[in-house]
Amino acid sequence: MSVACMNPSTGISTRIGANPAERAVERVILWTWPLYAVGGLYVAGPVLAWLLAMLAALALYLGPAMRRDLAPTGPVPAVIWGWWIGMLVMLLALWAGHLGWGLGLKQTIKSSIGWAKGWALLALFPFAGAVLPIRREVLVRAQCRLGFWTLCLAPILLAAPYVGLPERIWTSPLKAVGGPGPEYFSVYFFTWDPASWTPRWQFFAPWSPFAALLGVTMVLFALEEPERKWKAAGIGAGMLMILASKSRMGLVGLVACTIGPRLMPLVLRSWAWTALSGLTASLAITGPWLADRAMAAVDGFKSARADSTRVRATLQRIAQERWREEAPWFGHGTVQPGPHLVEYMPIGSHHTWFGLLFVKGLVGLLAFAVPLVWHTGLALRDAAVGPAGRLPLGLCMVMILLTFGENIEIEAYLLWPALLMLGIHARERMAAMAAMAEMEKSGA
Repeated sequence: MSVACMNPSTGISTRIGANPAERAVERVILWTWPLYAVGGLYVAGPVLAWLLAMLAALALYLGPAMRRDLAPTGPVPAVIWGWWIGMLVMLLALWAGHLGWGLGLKQTIKSSIGWAKGWALLALFPFAGAVLPIRREVLVRAQCRLGFWTLCLAPILLAAPYVGLPERIWTSPLKAVGGPGPEYFSVYFFTWDPASWTPRWQFFAPWSPFAALLGVTMVLFALEEPERKWKAAGIGAGMLMILASKSRMGLVGLVACTIGPRLMPLVLRSWAWTALSGLTASLAITGPWLADRAMAAVDGFKSARADSTRVRATLQRIAQERWREEAPWFGHGTVQPGPHLVEYMPIGSHHTWFGLLFVKGLVGLLAFAVPLVWHTGLALRDAAVGPAGRLPLGLCMVMILLTFGENIEIEAYLLWPALLMLGIHARERMAAMAAMAEMEKSGA
């Protein structure tokens, strides 16, 4: 099924789902809730990634011989090659860690399959978005339509703990394909917060904090939607996911990731720099008071979920110490069970950067950090010069925020629309640069 959508940059009405790649992307997003109901989201994400990447590789190989609506529009952008190199280095670091710690062939194969379902997606989806002619309008409208269905289901989810419905509905037999845990294949109405014993909602995510950042992502996409009813649906659903998840990280992301990209044009305004210099000078007087207020706010933020903050901080400290003392270059190869002090949470979990240091060492950390910083820098520049960079920058900020509270690789299966959008952004940026160069050449 295709729907009409107006391109805000051109004012031209387009059709969503016009080619097979766009239809596949649109349908998987729209089928998010049915896939969640059967425990199939963790399977659908990697399968879609590899299918789209193979289709993109085929399009590059065939070139002009490819069917017209799937033909690549240009060469692969350099930043996309950066993602590919980074994720391949990640795989090499994984093998080196397994070899160094003698984890055996069986564990190495299992971890390599995990790489193909996790870290590899951070290269596959941007690659597909950069090569295949998938328009950002497809993702924007599909996210808003998913928001509409989320709002339709919200009354049942929100009422569930108060009318006696069970916390978990069932765990899908698809868990046999393997994954980080049964929660990735389980279907929930809600979950109980063990600290306050109040209900929290995770919607179609494996846990509530991640649902909050998926809500931030939905809001970012919805802000690009030109049609008011769909924009309202996307923003409303995203806000609901953020608030019902009761996640501190989601509230921070809602403010920072929506407002930050829209303030970027100020870096090109002289009056903004003048105001900033005046504000900086005033900090000589107000600085100590503001610092005290900021520290009080941080303490209040942490005390909102003190047990969670303590466990995470201890996990990070253990991971950092063991990385530095035992395996600085290639890490330990895999997460390891934690002590009772951290409620037996795996060492190397709940934080992408400390997790990378512990599992894949400094090599693995740089393999992820370099392409992420590279792409974020491009998005920063584009957001400063025009509105086209706002969405990519907001999504990069969501990813960065996610890395400080979660392991991003095991959540790429739901974060894939953002990853695909980064590839689309790289393609749009290369096309704009080529058009500018052509104009300068013709003008000369």
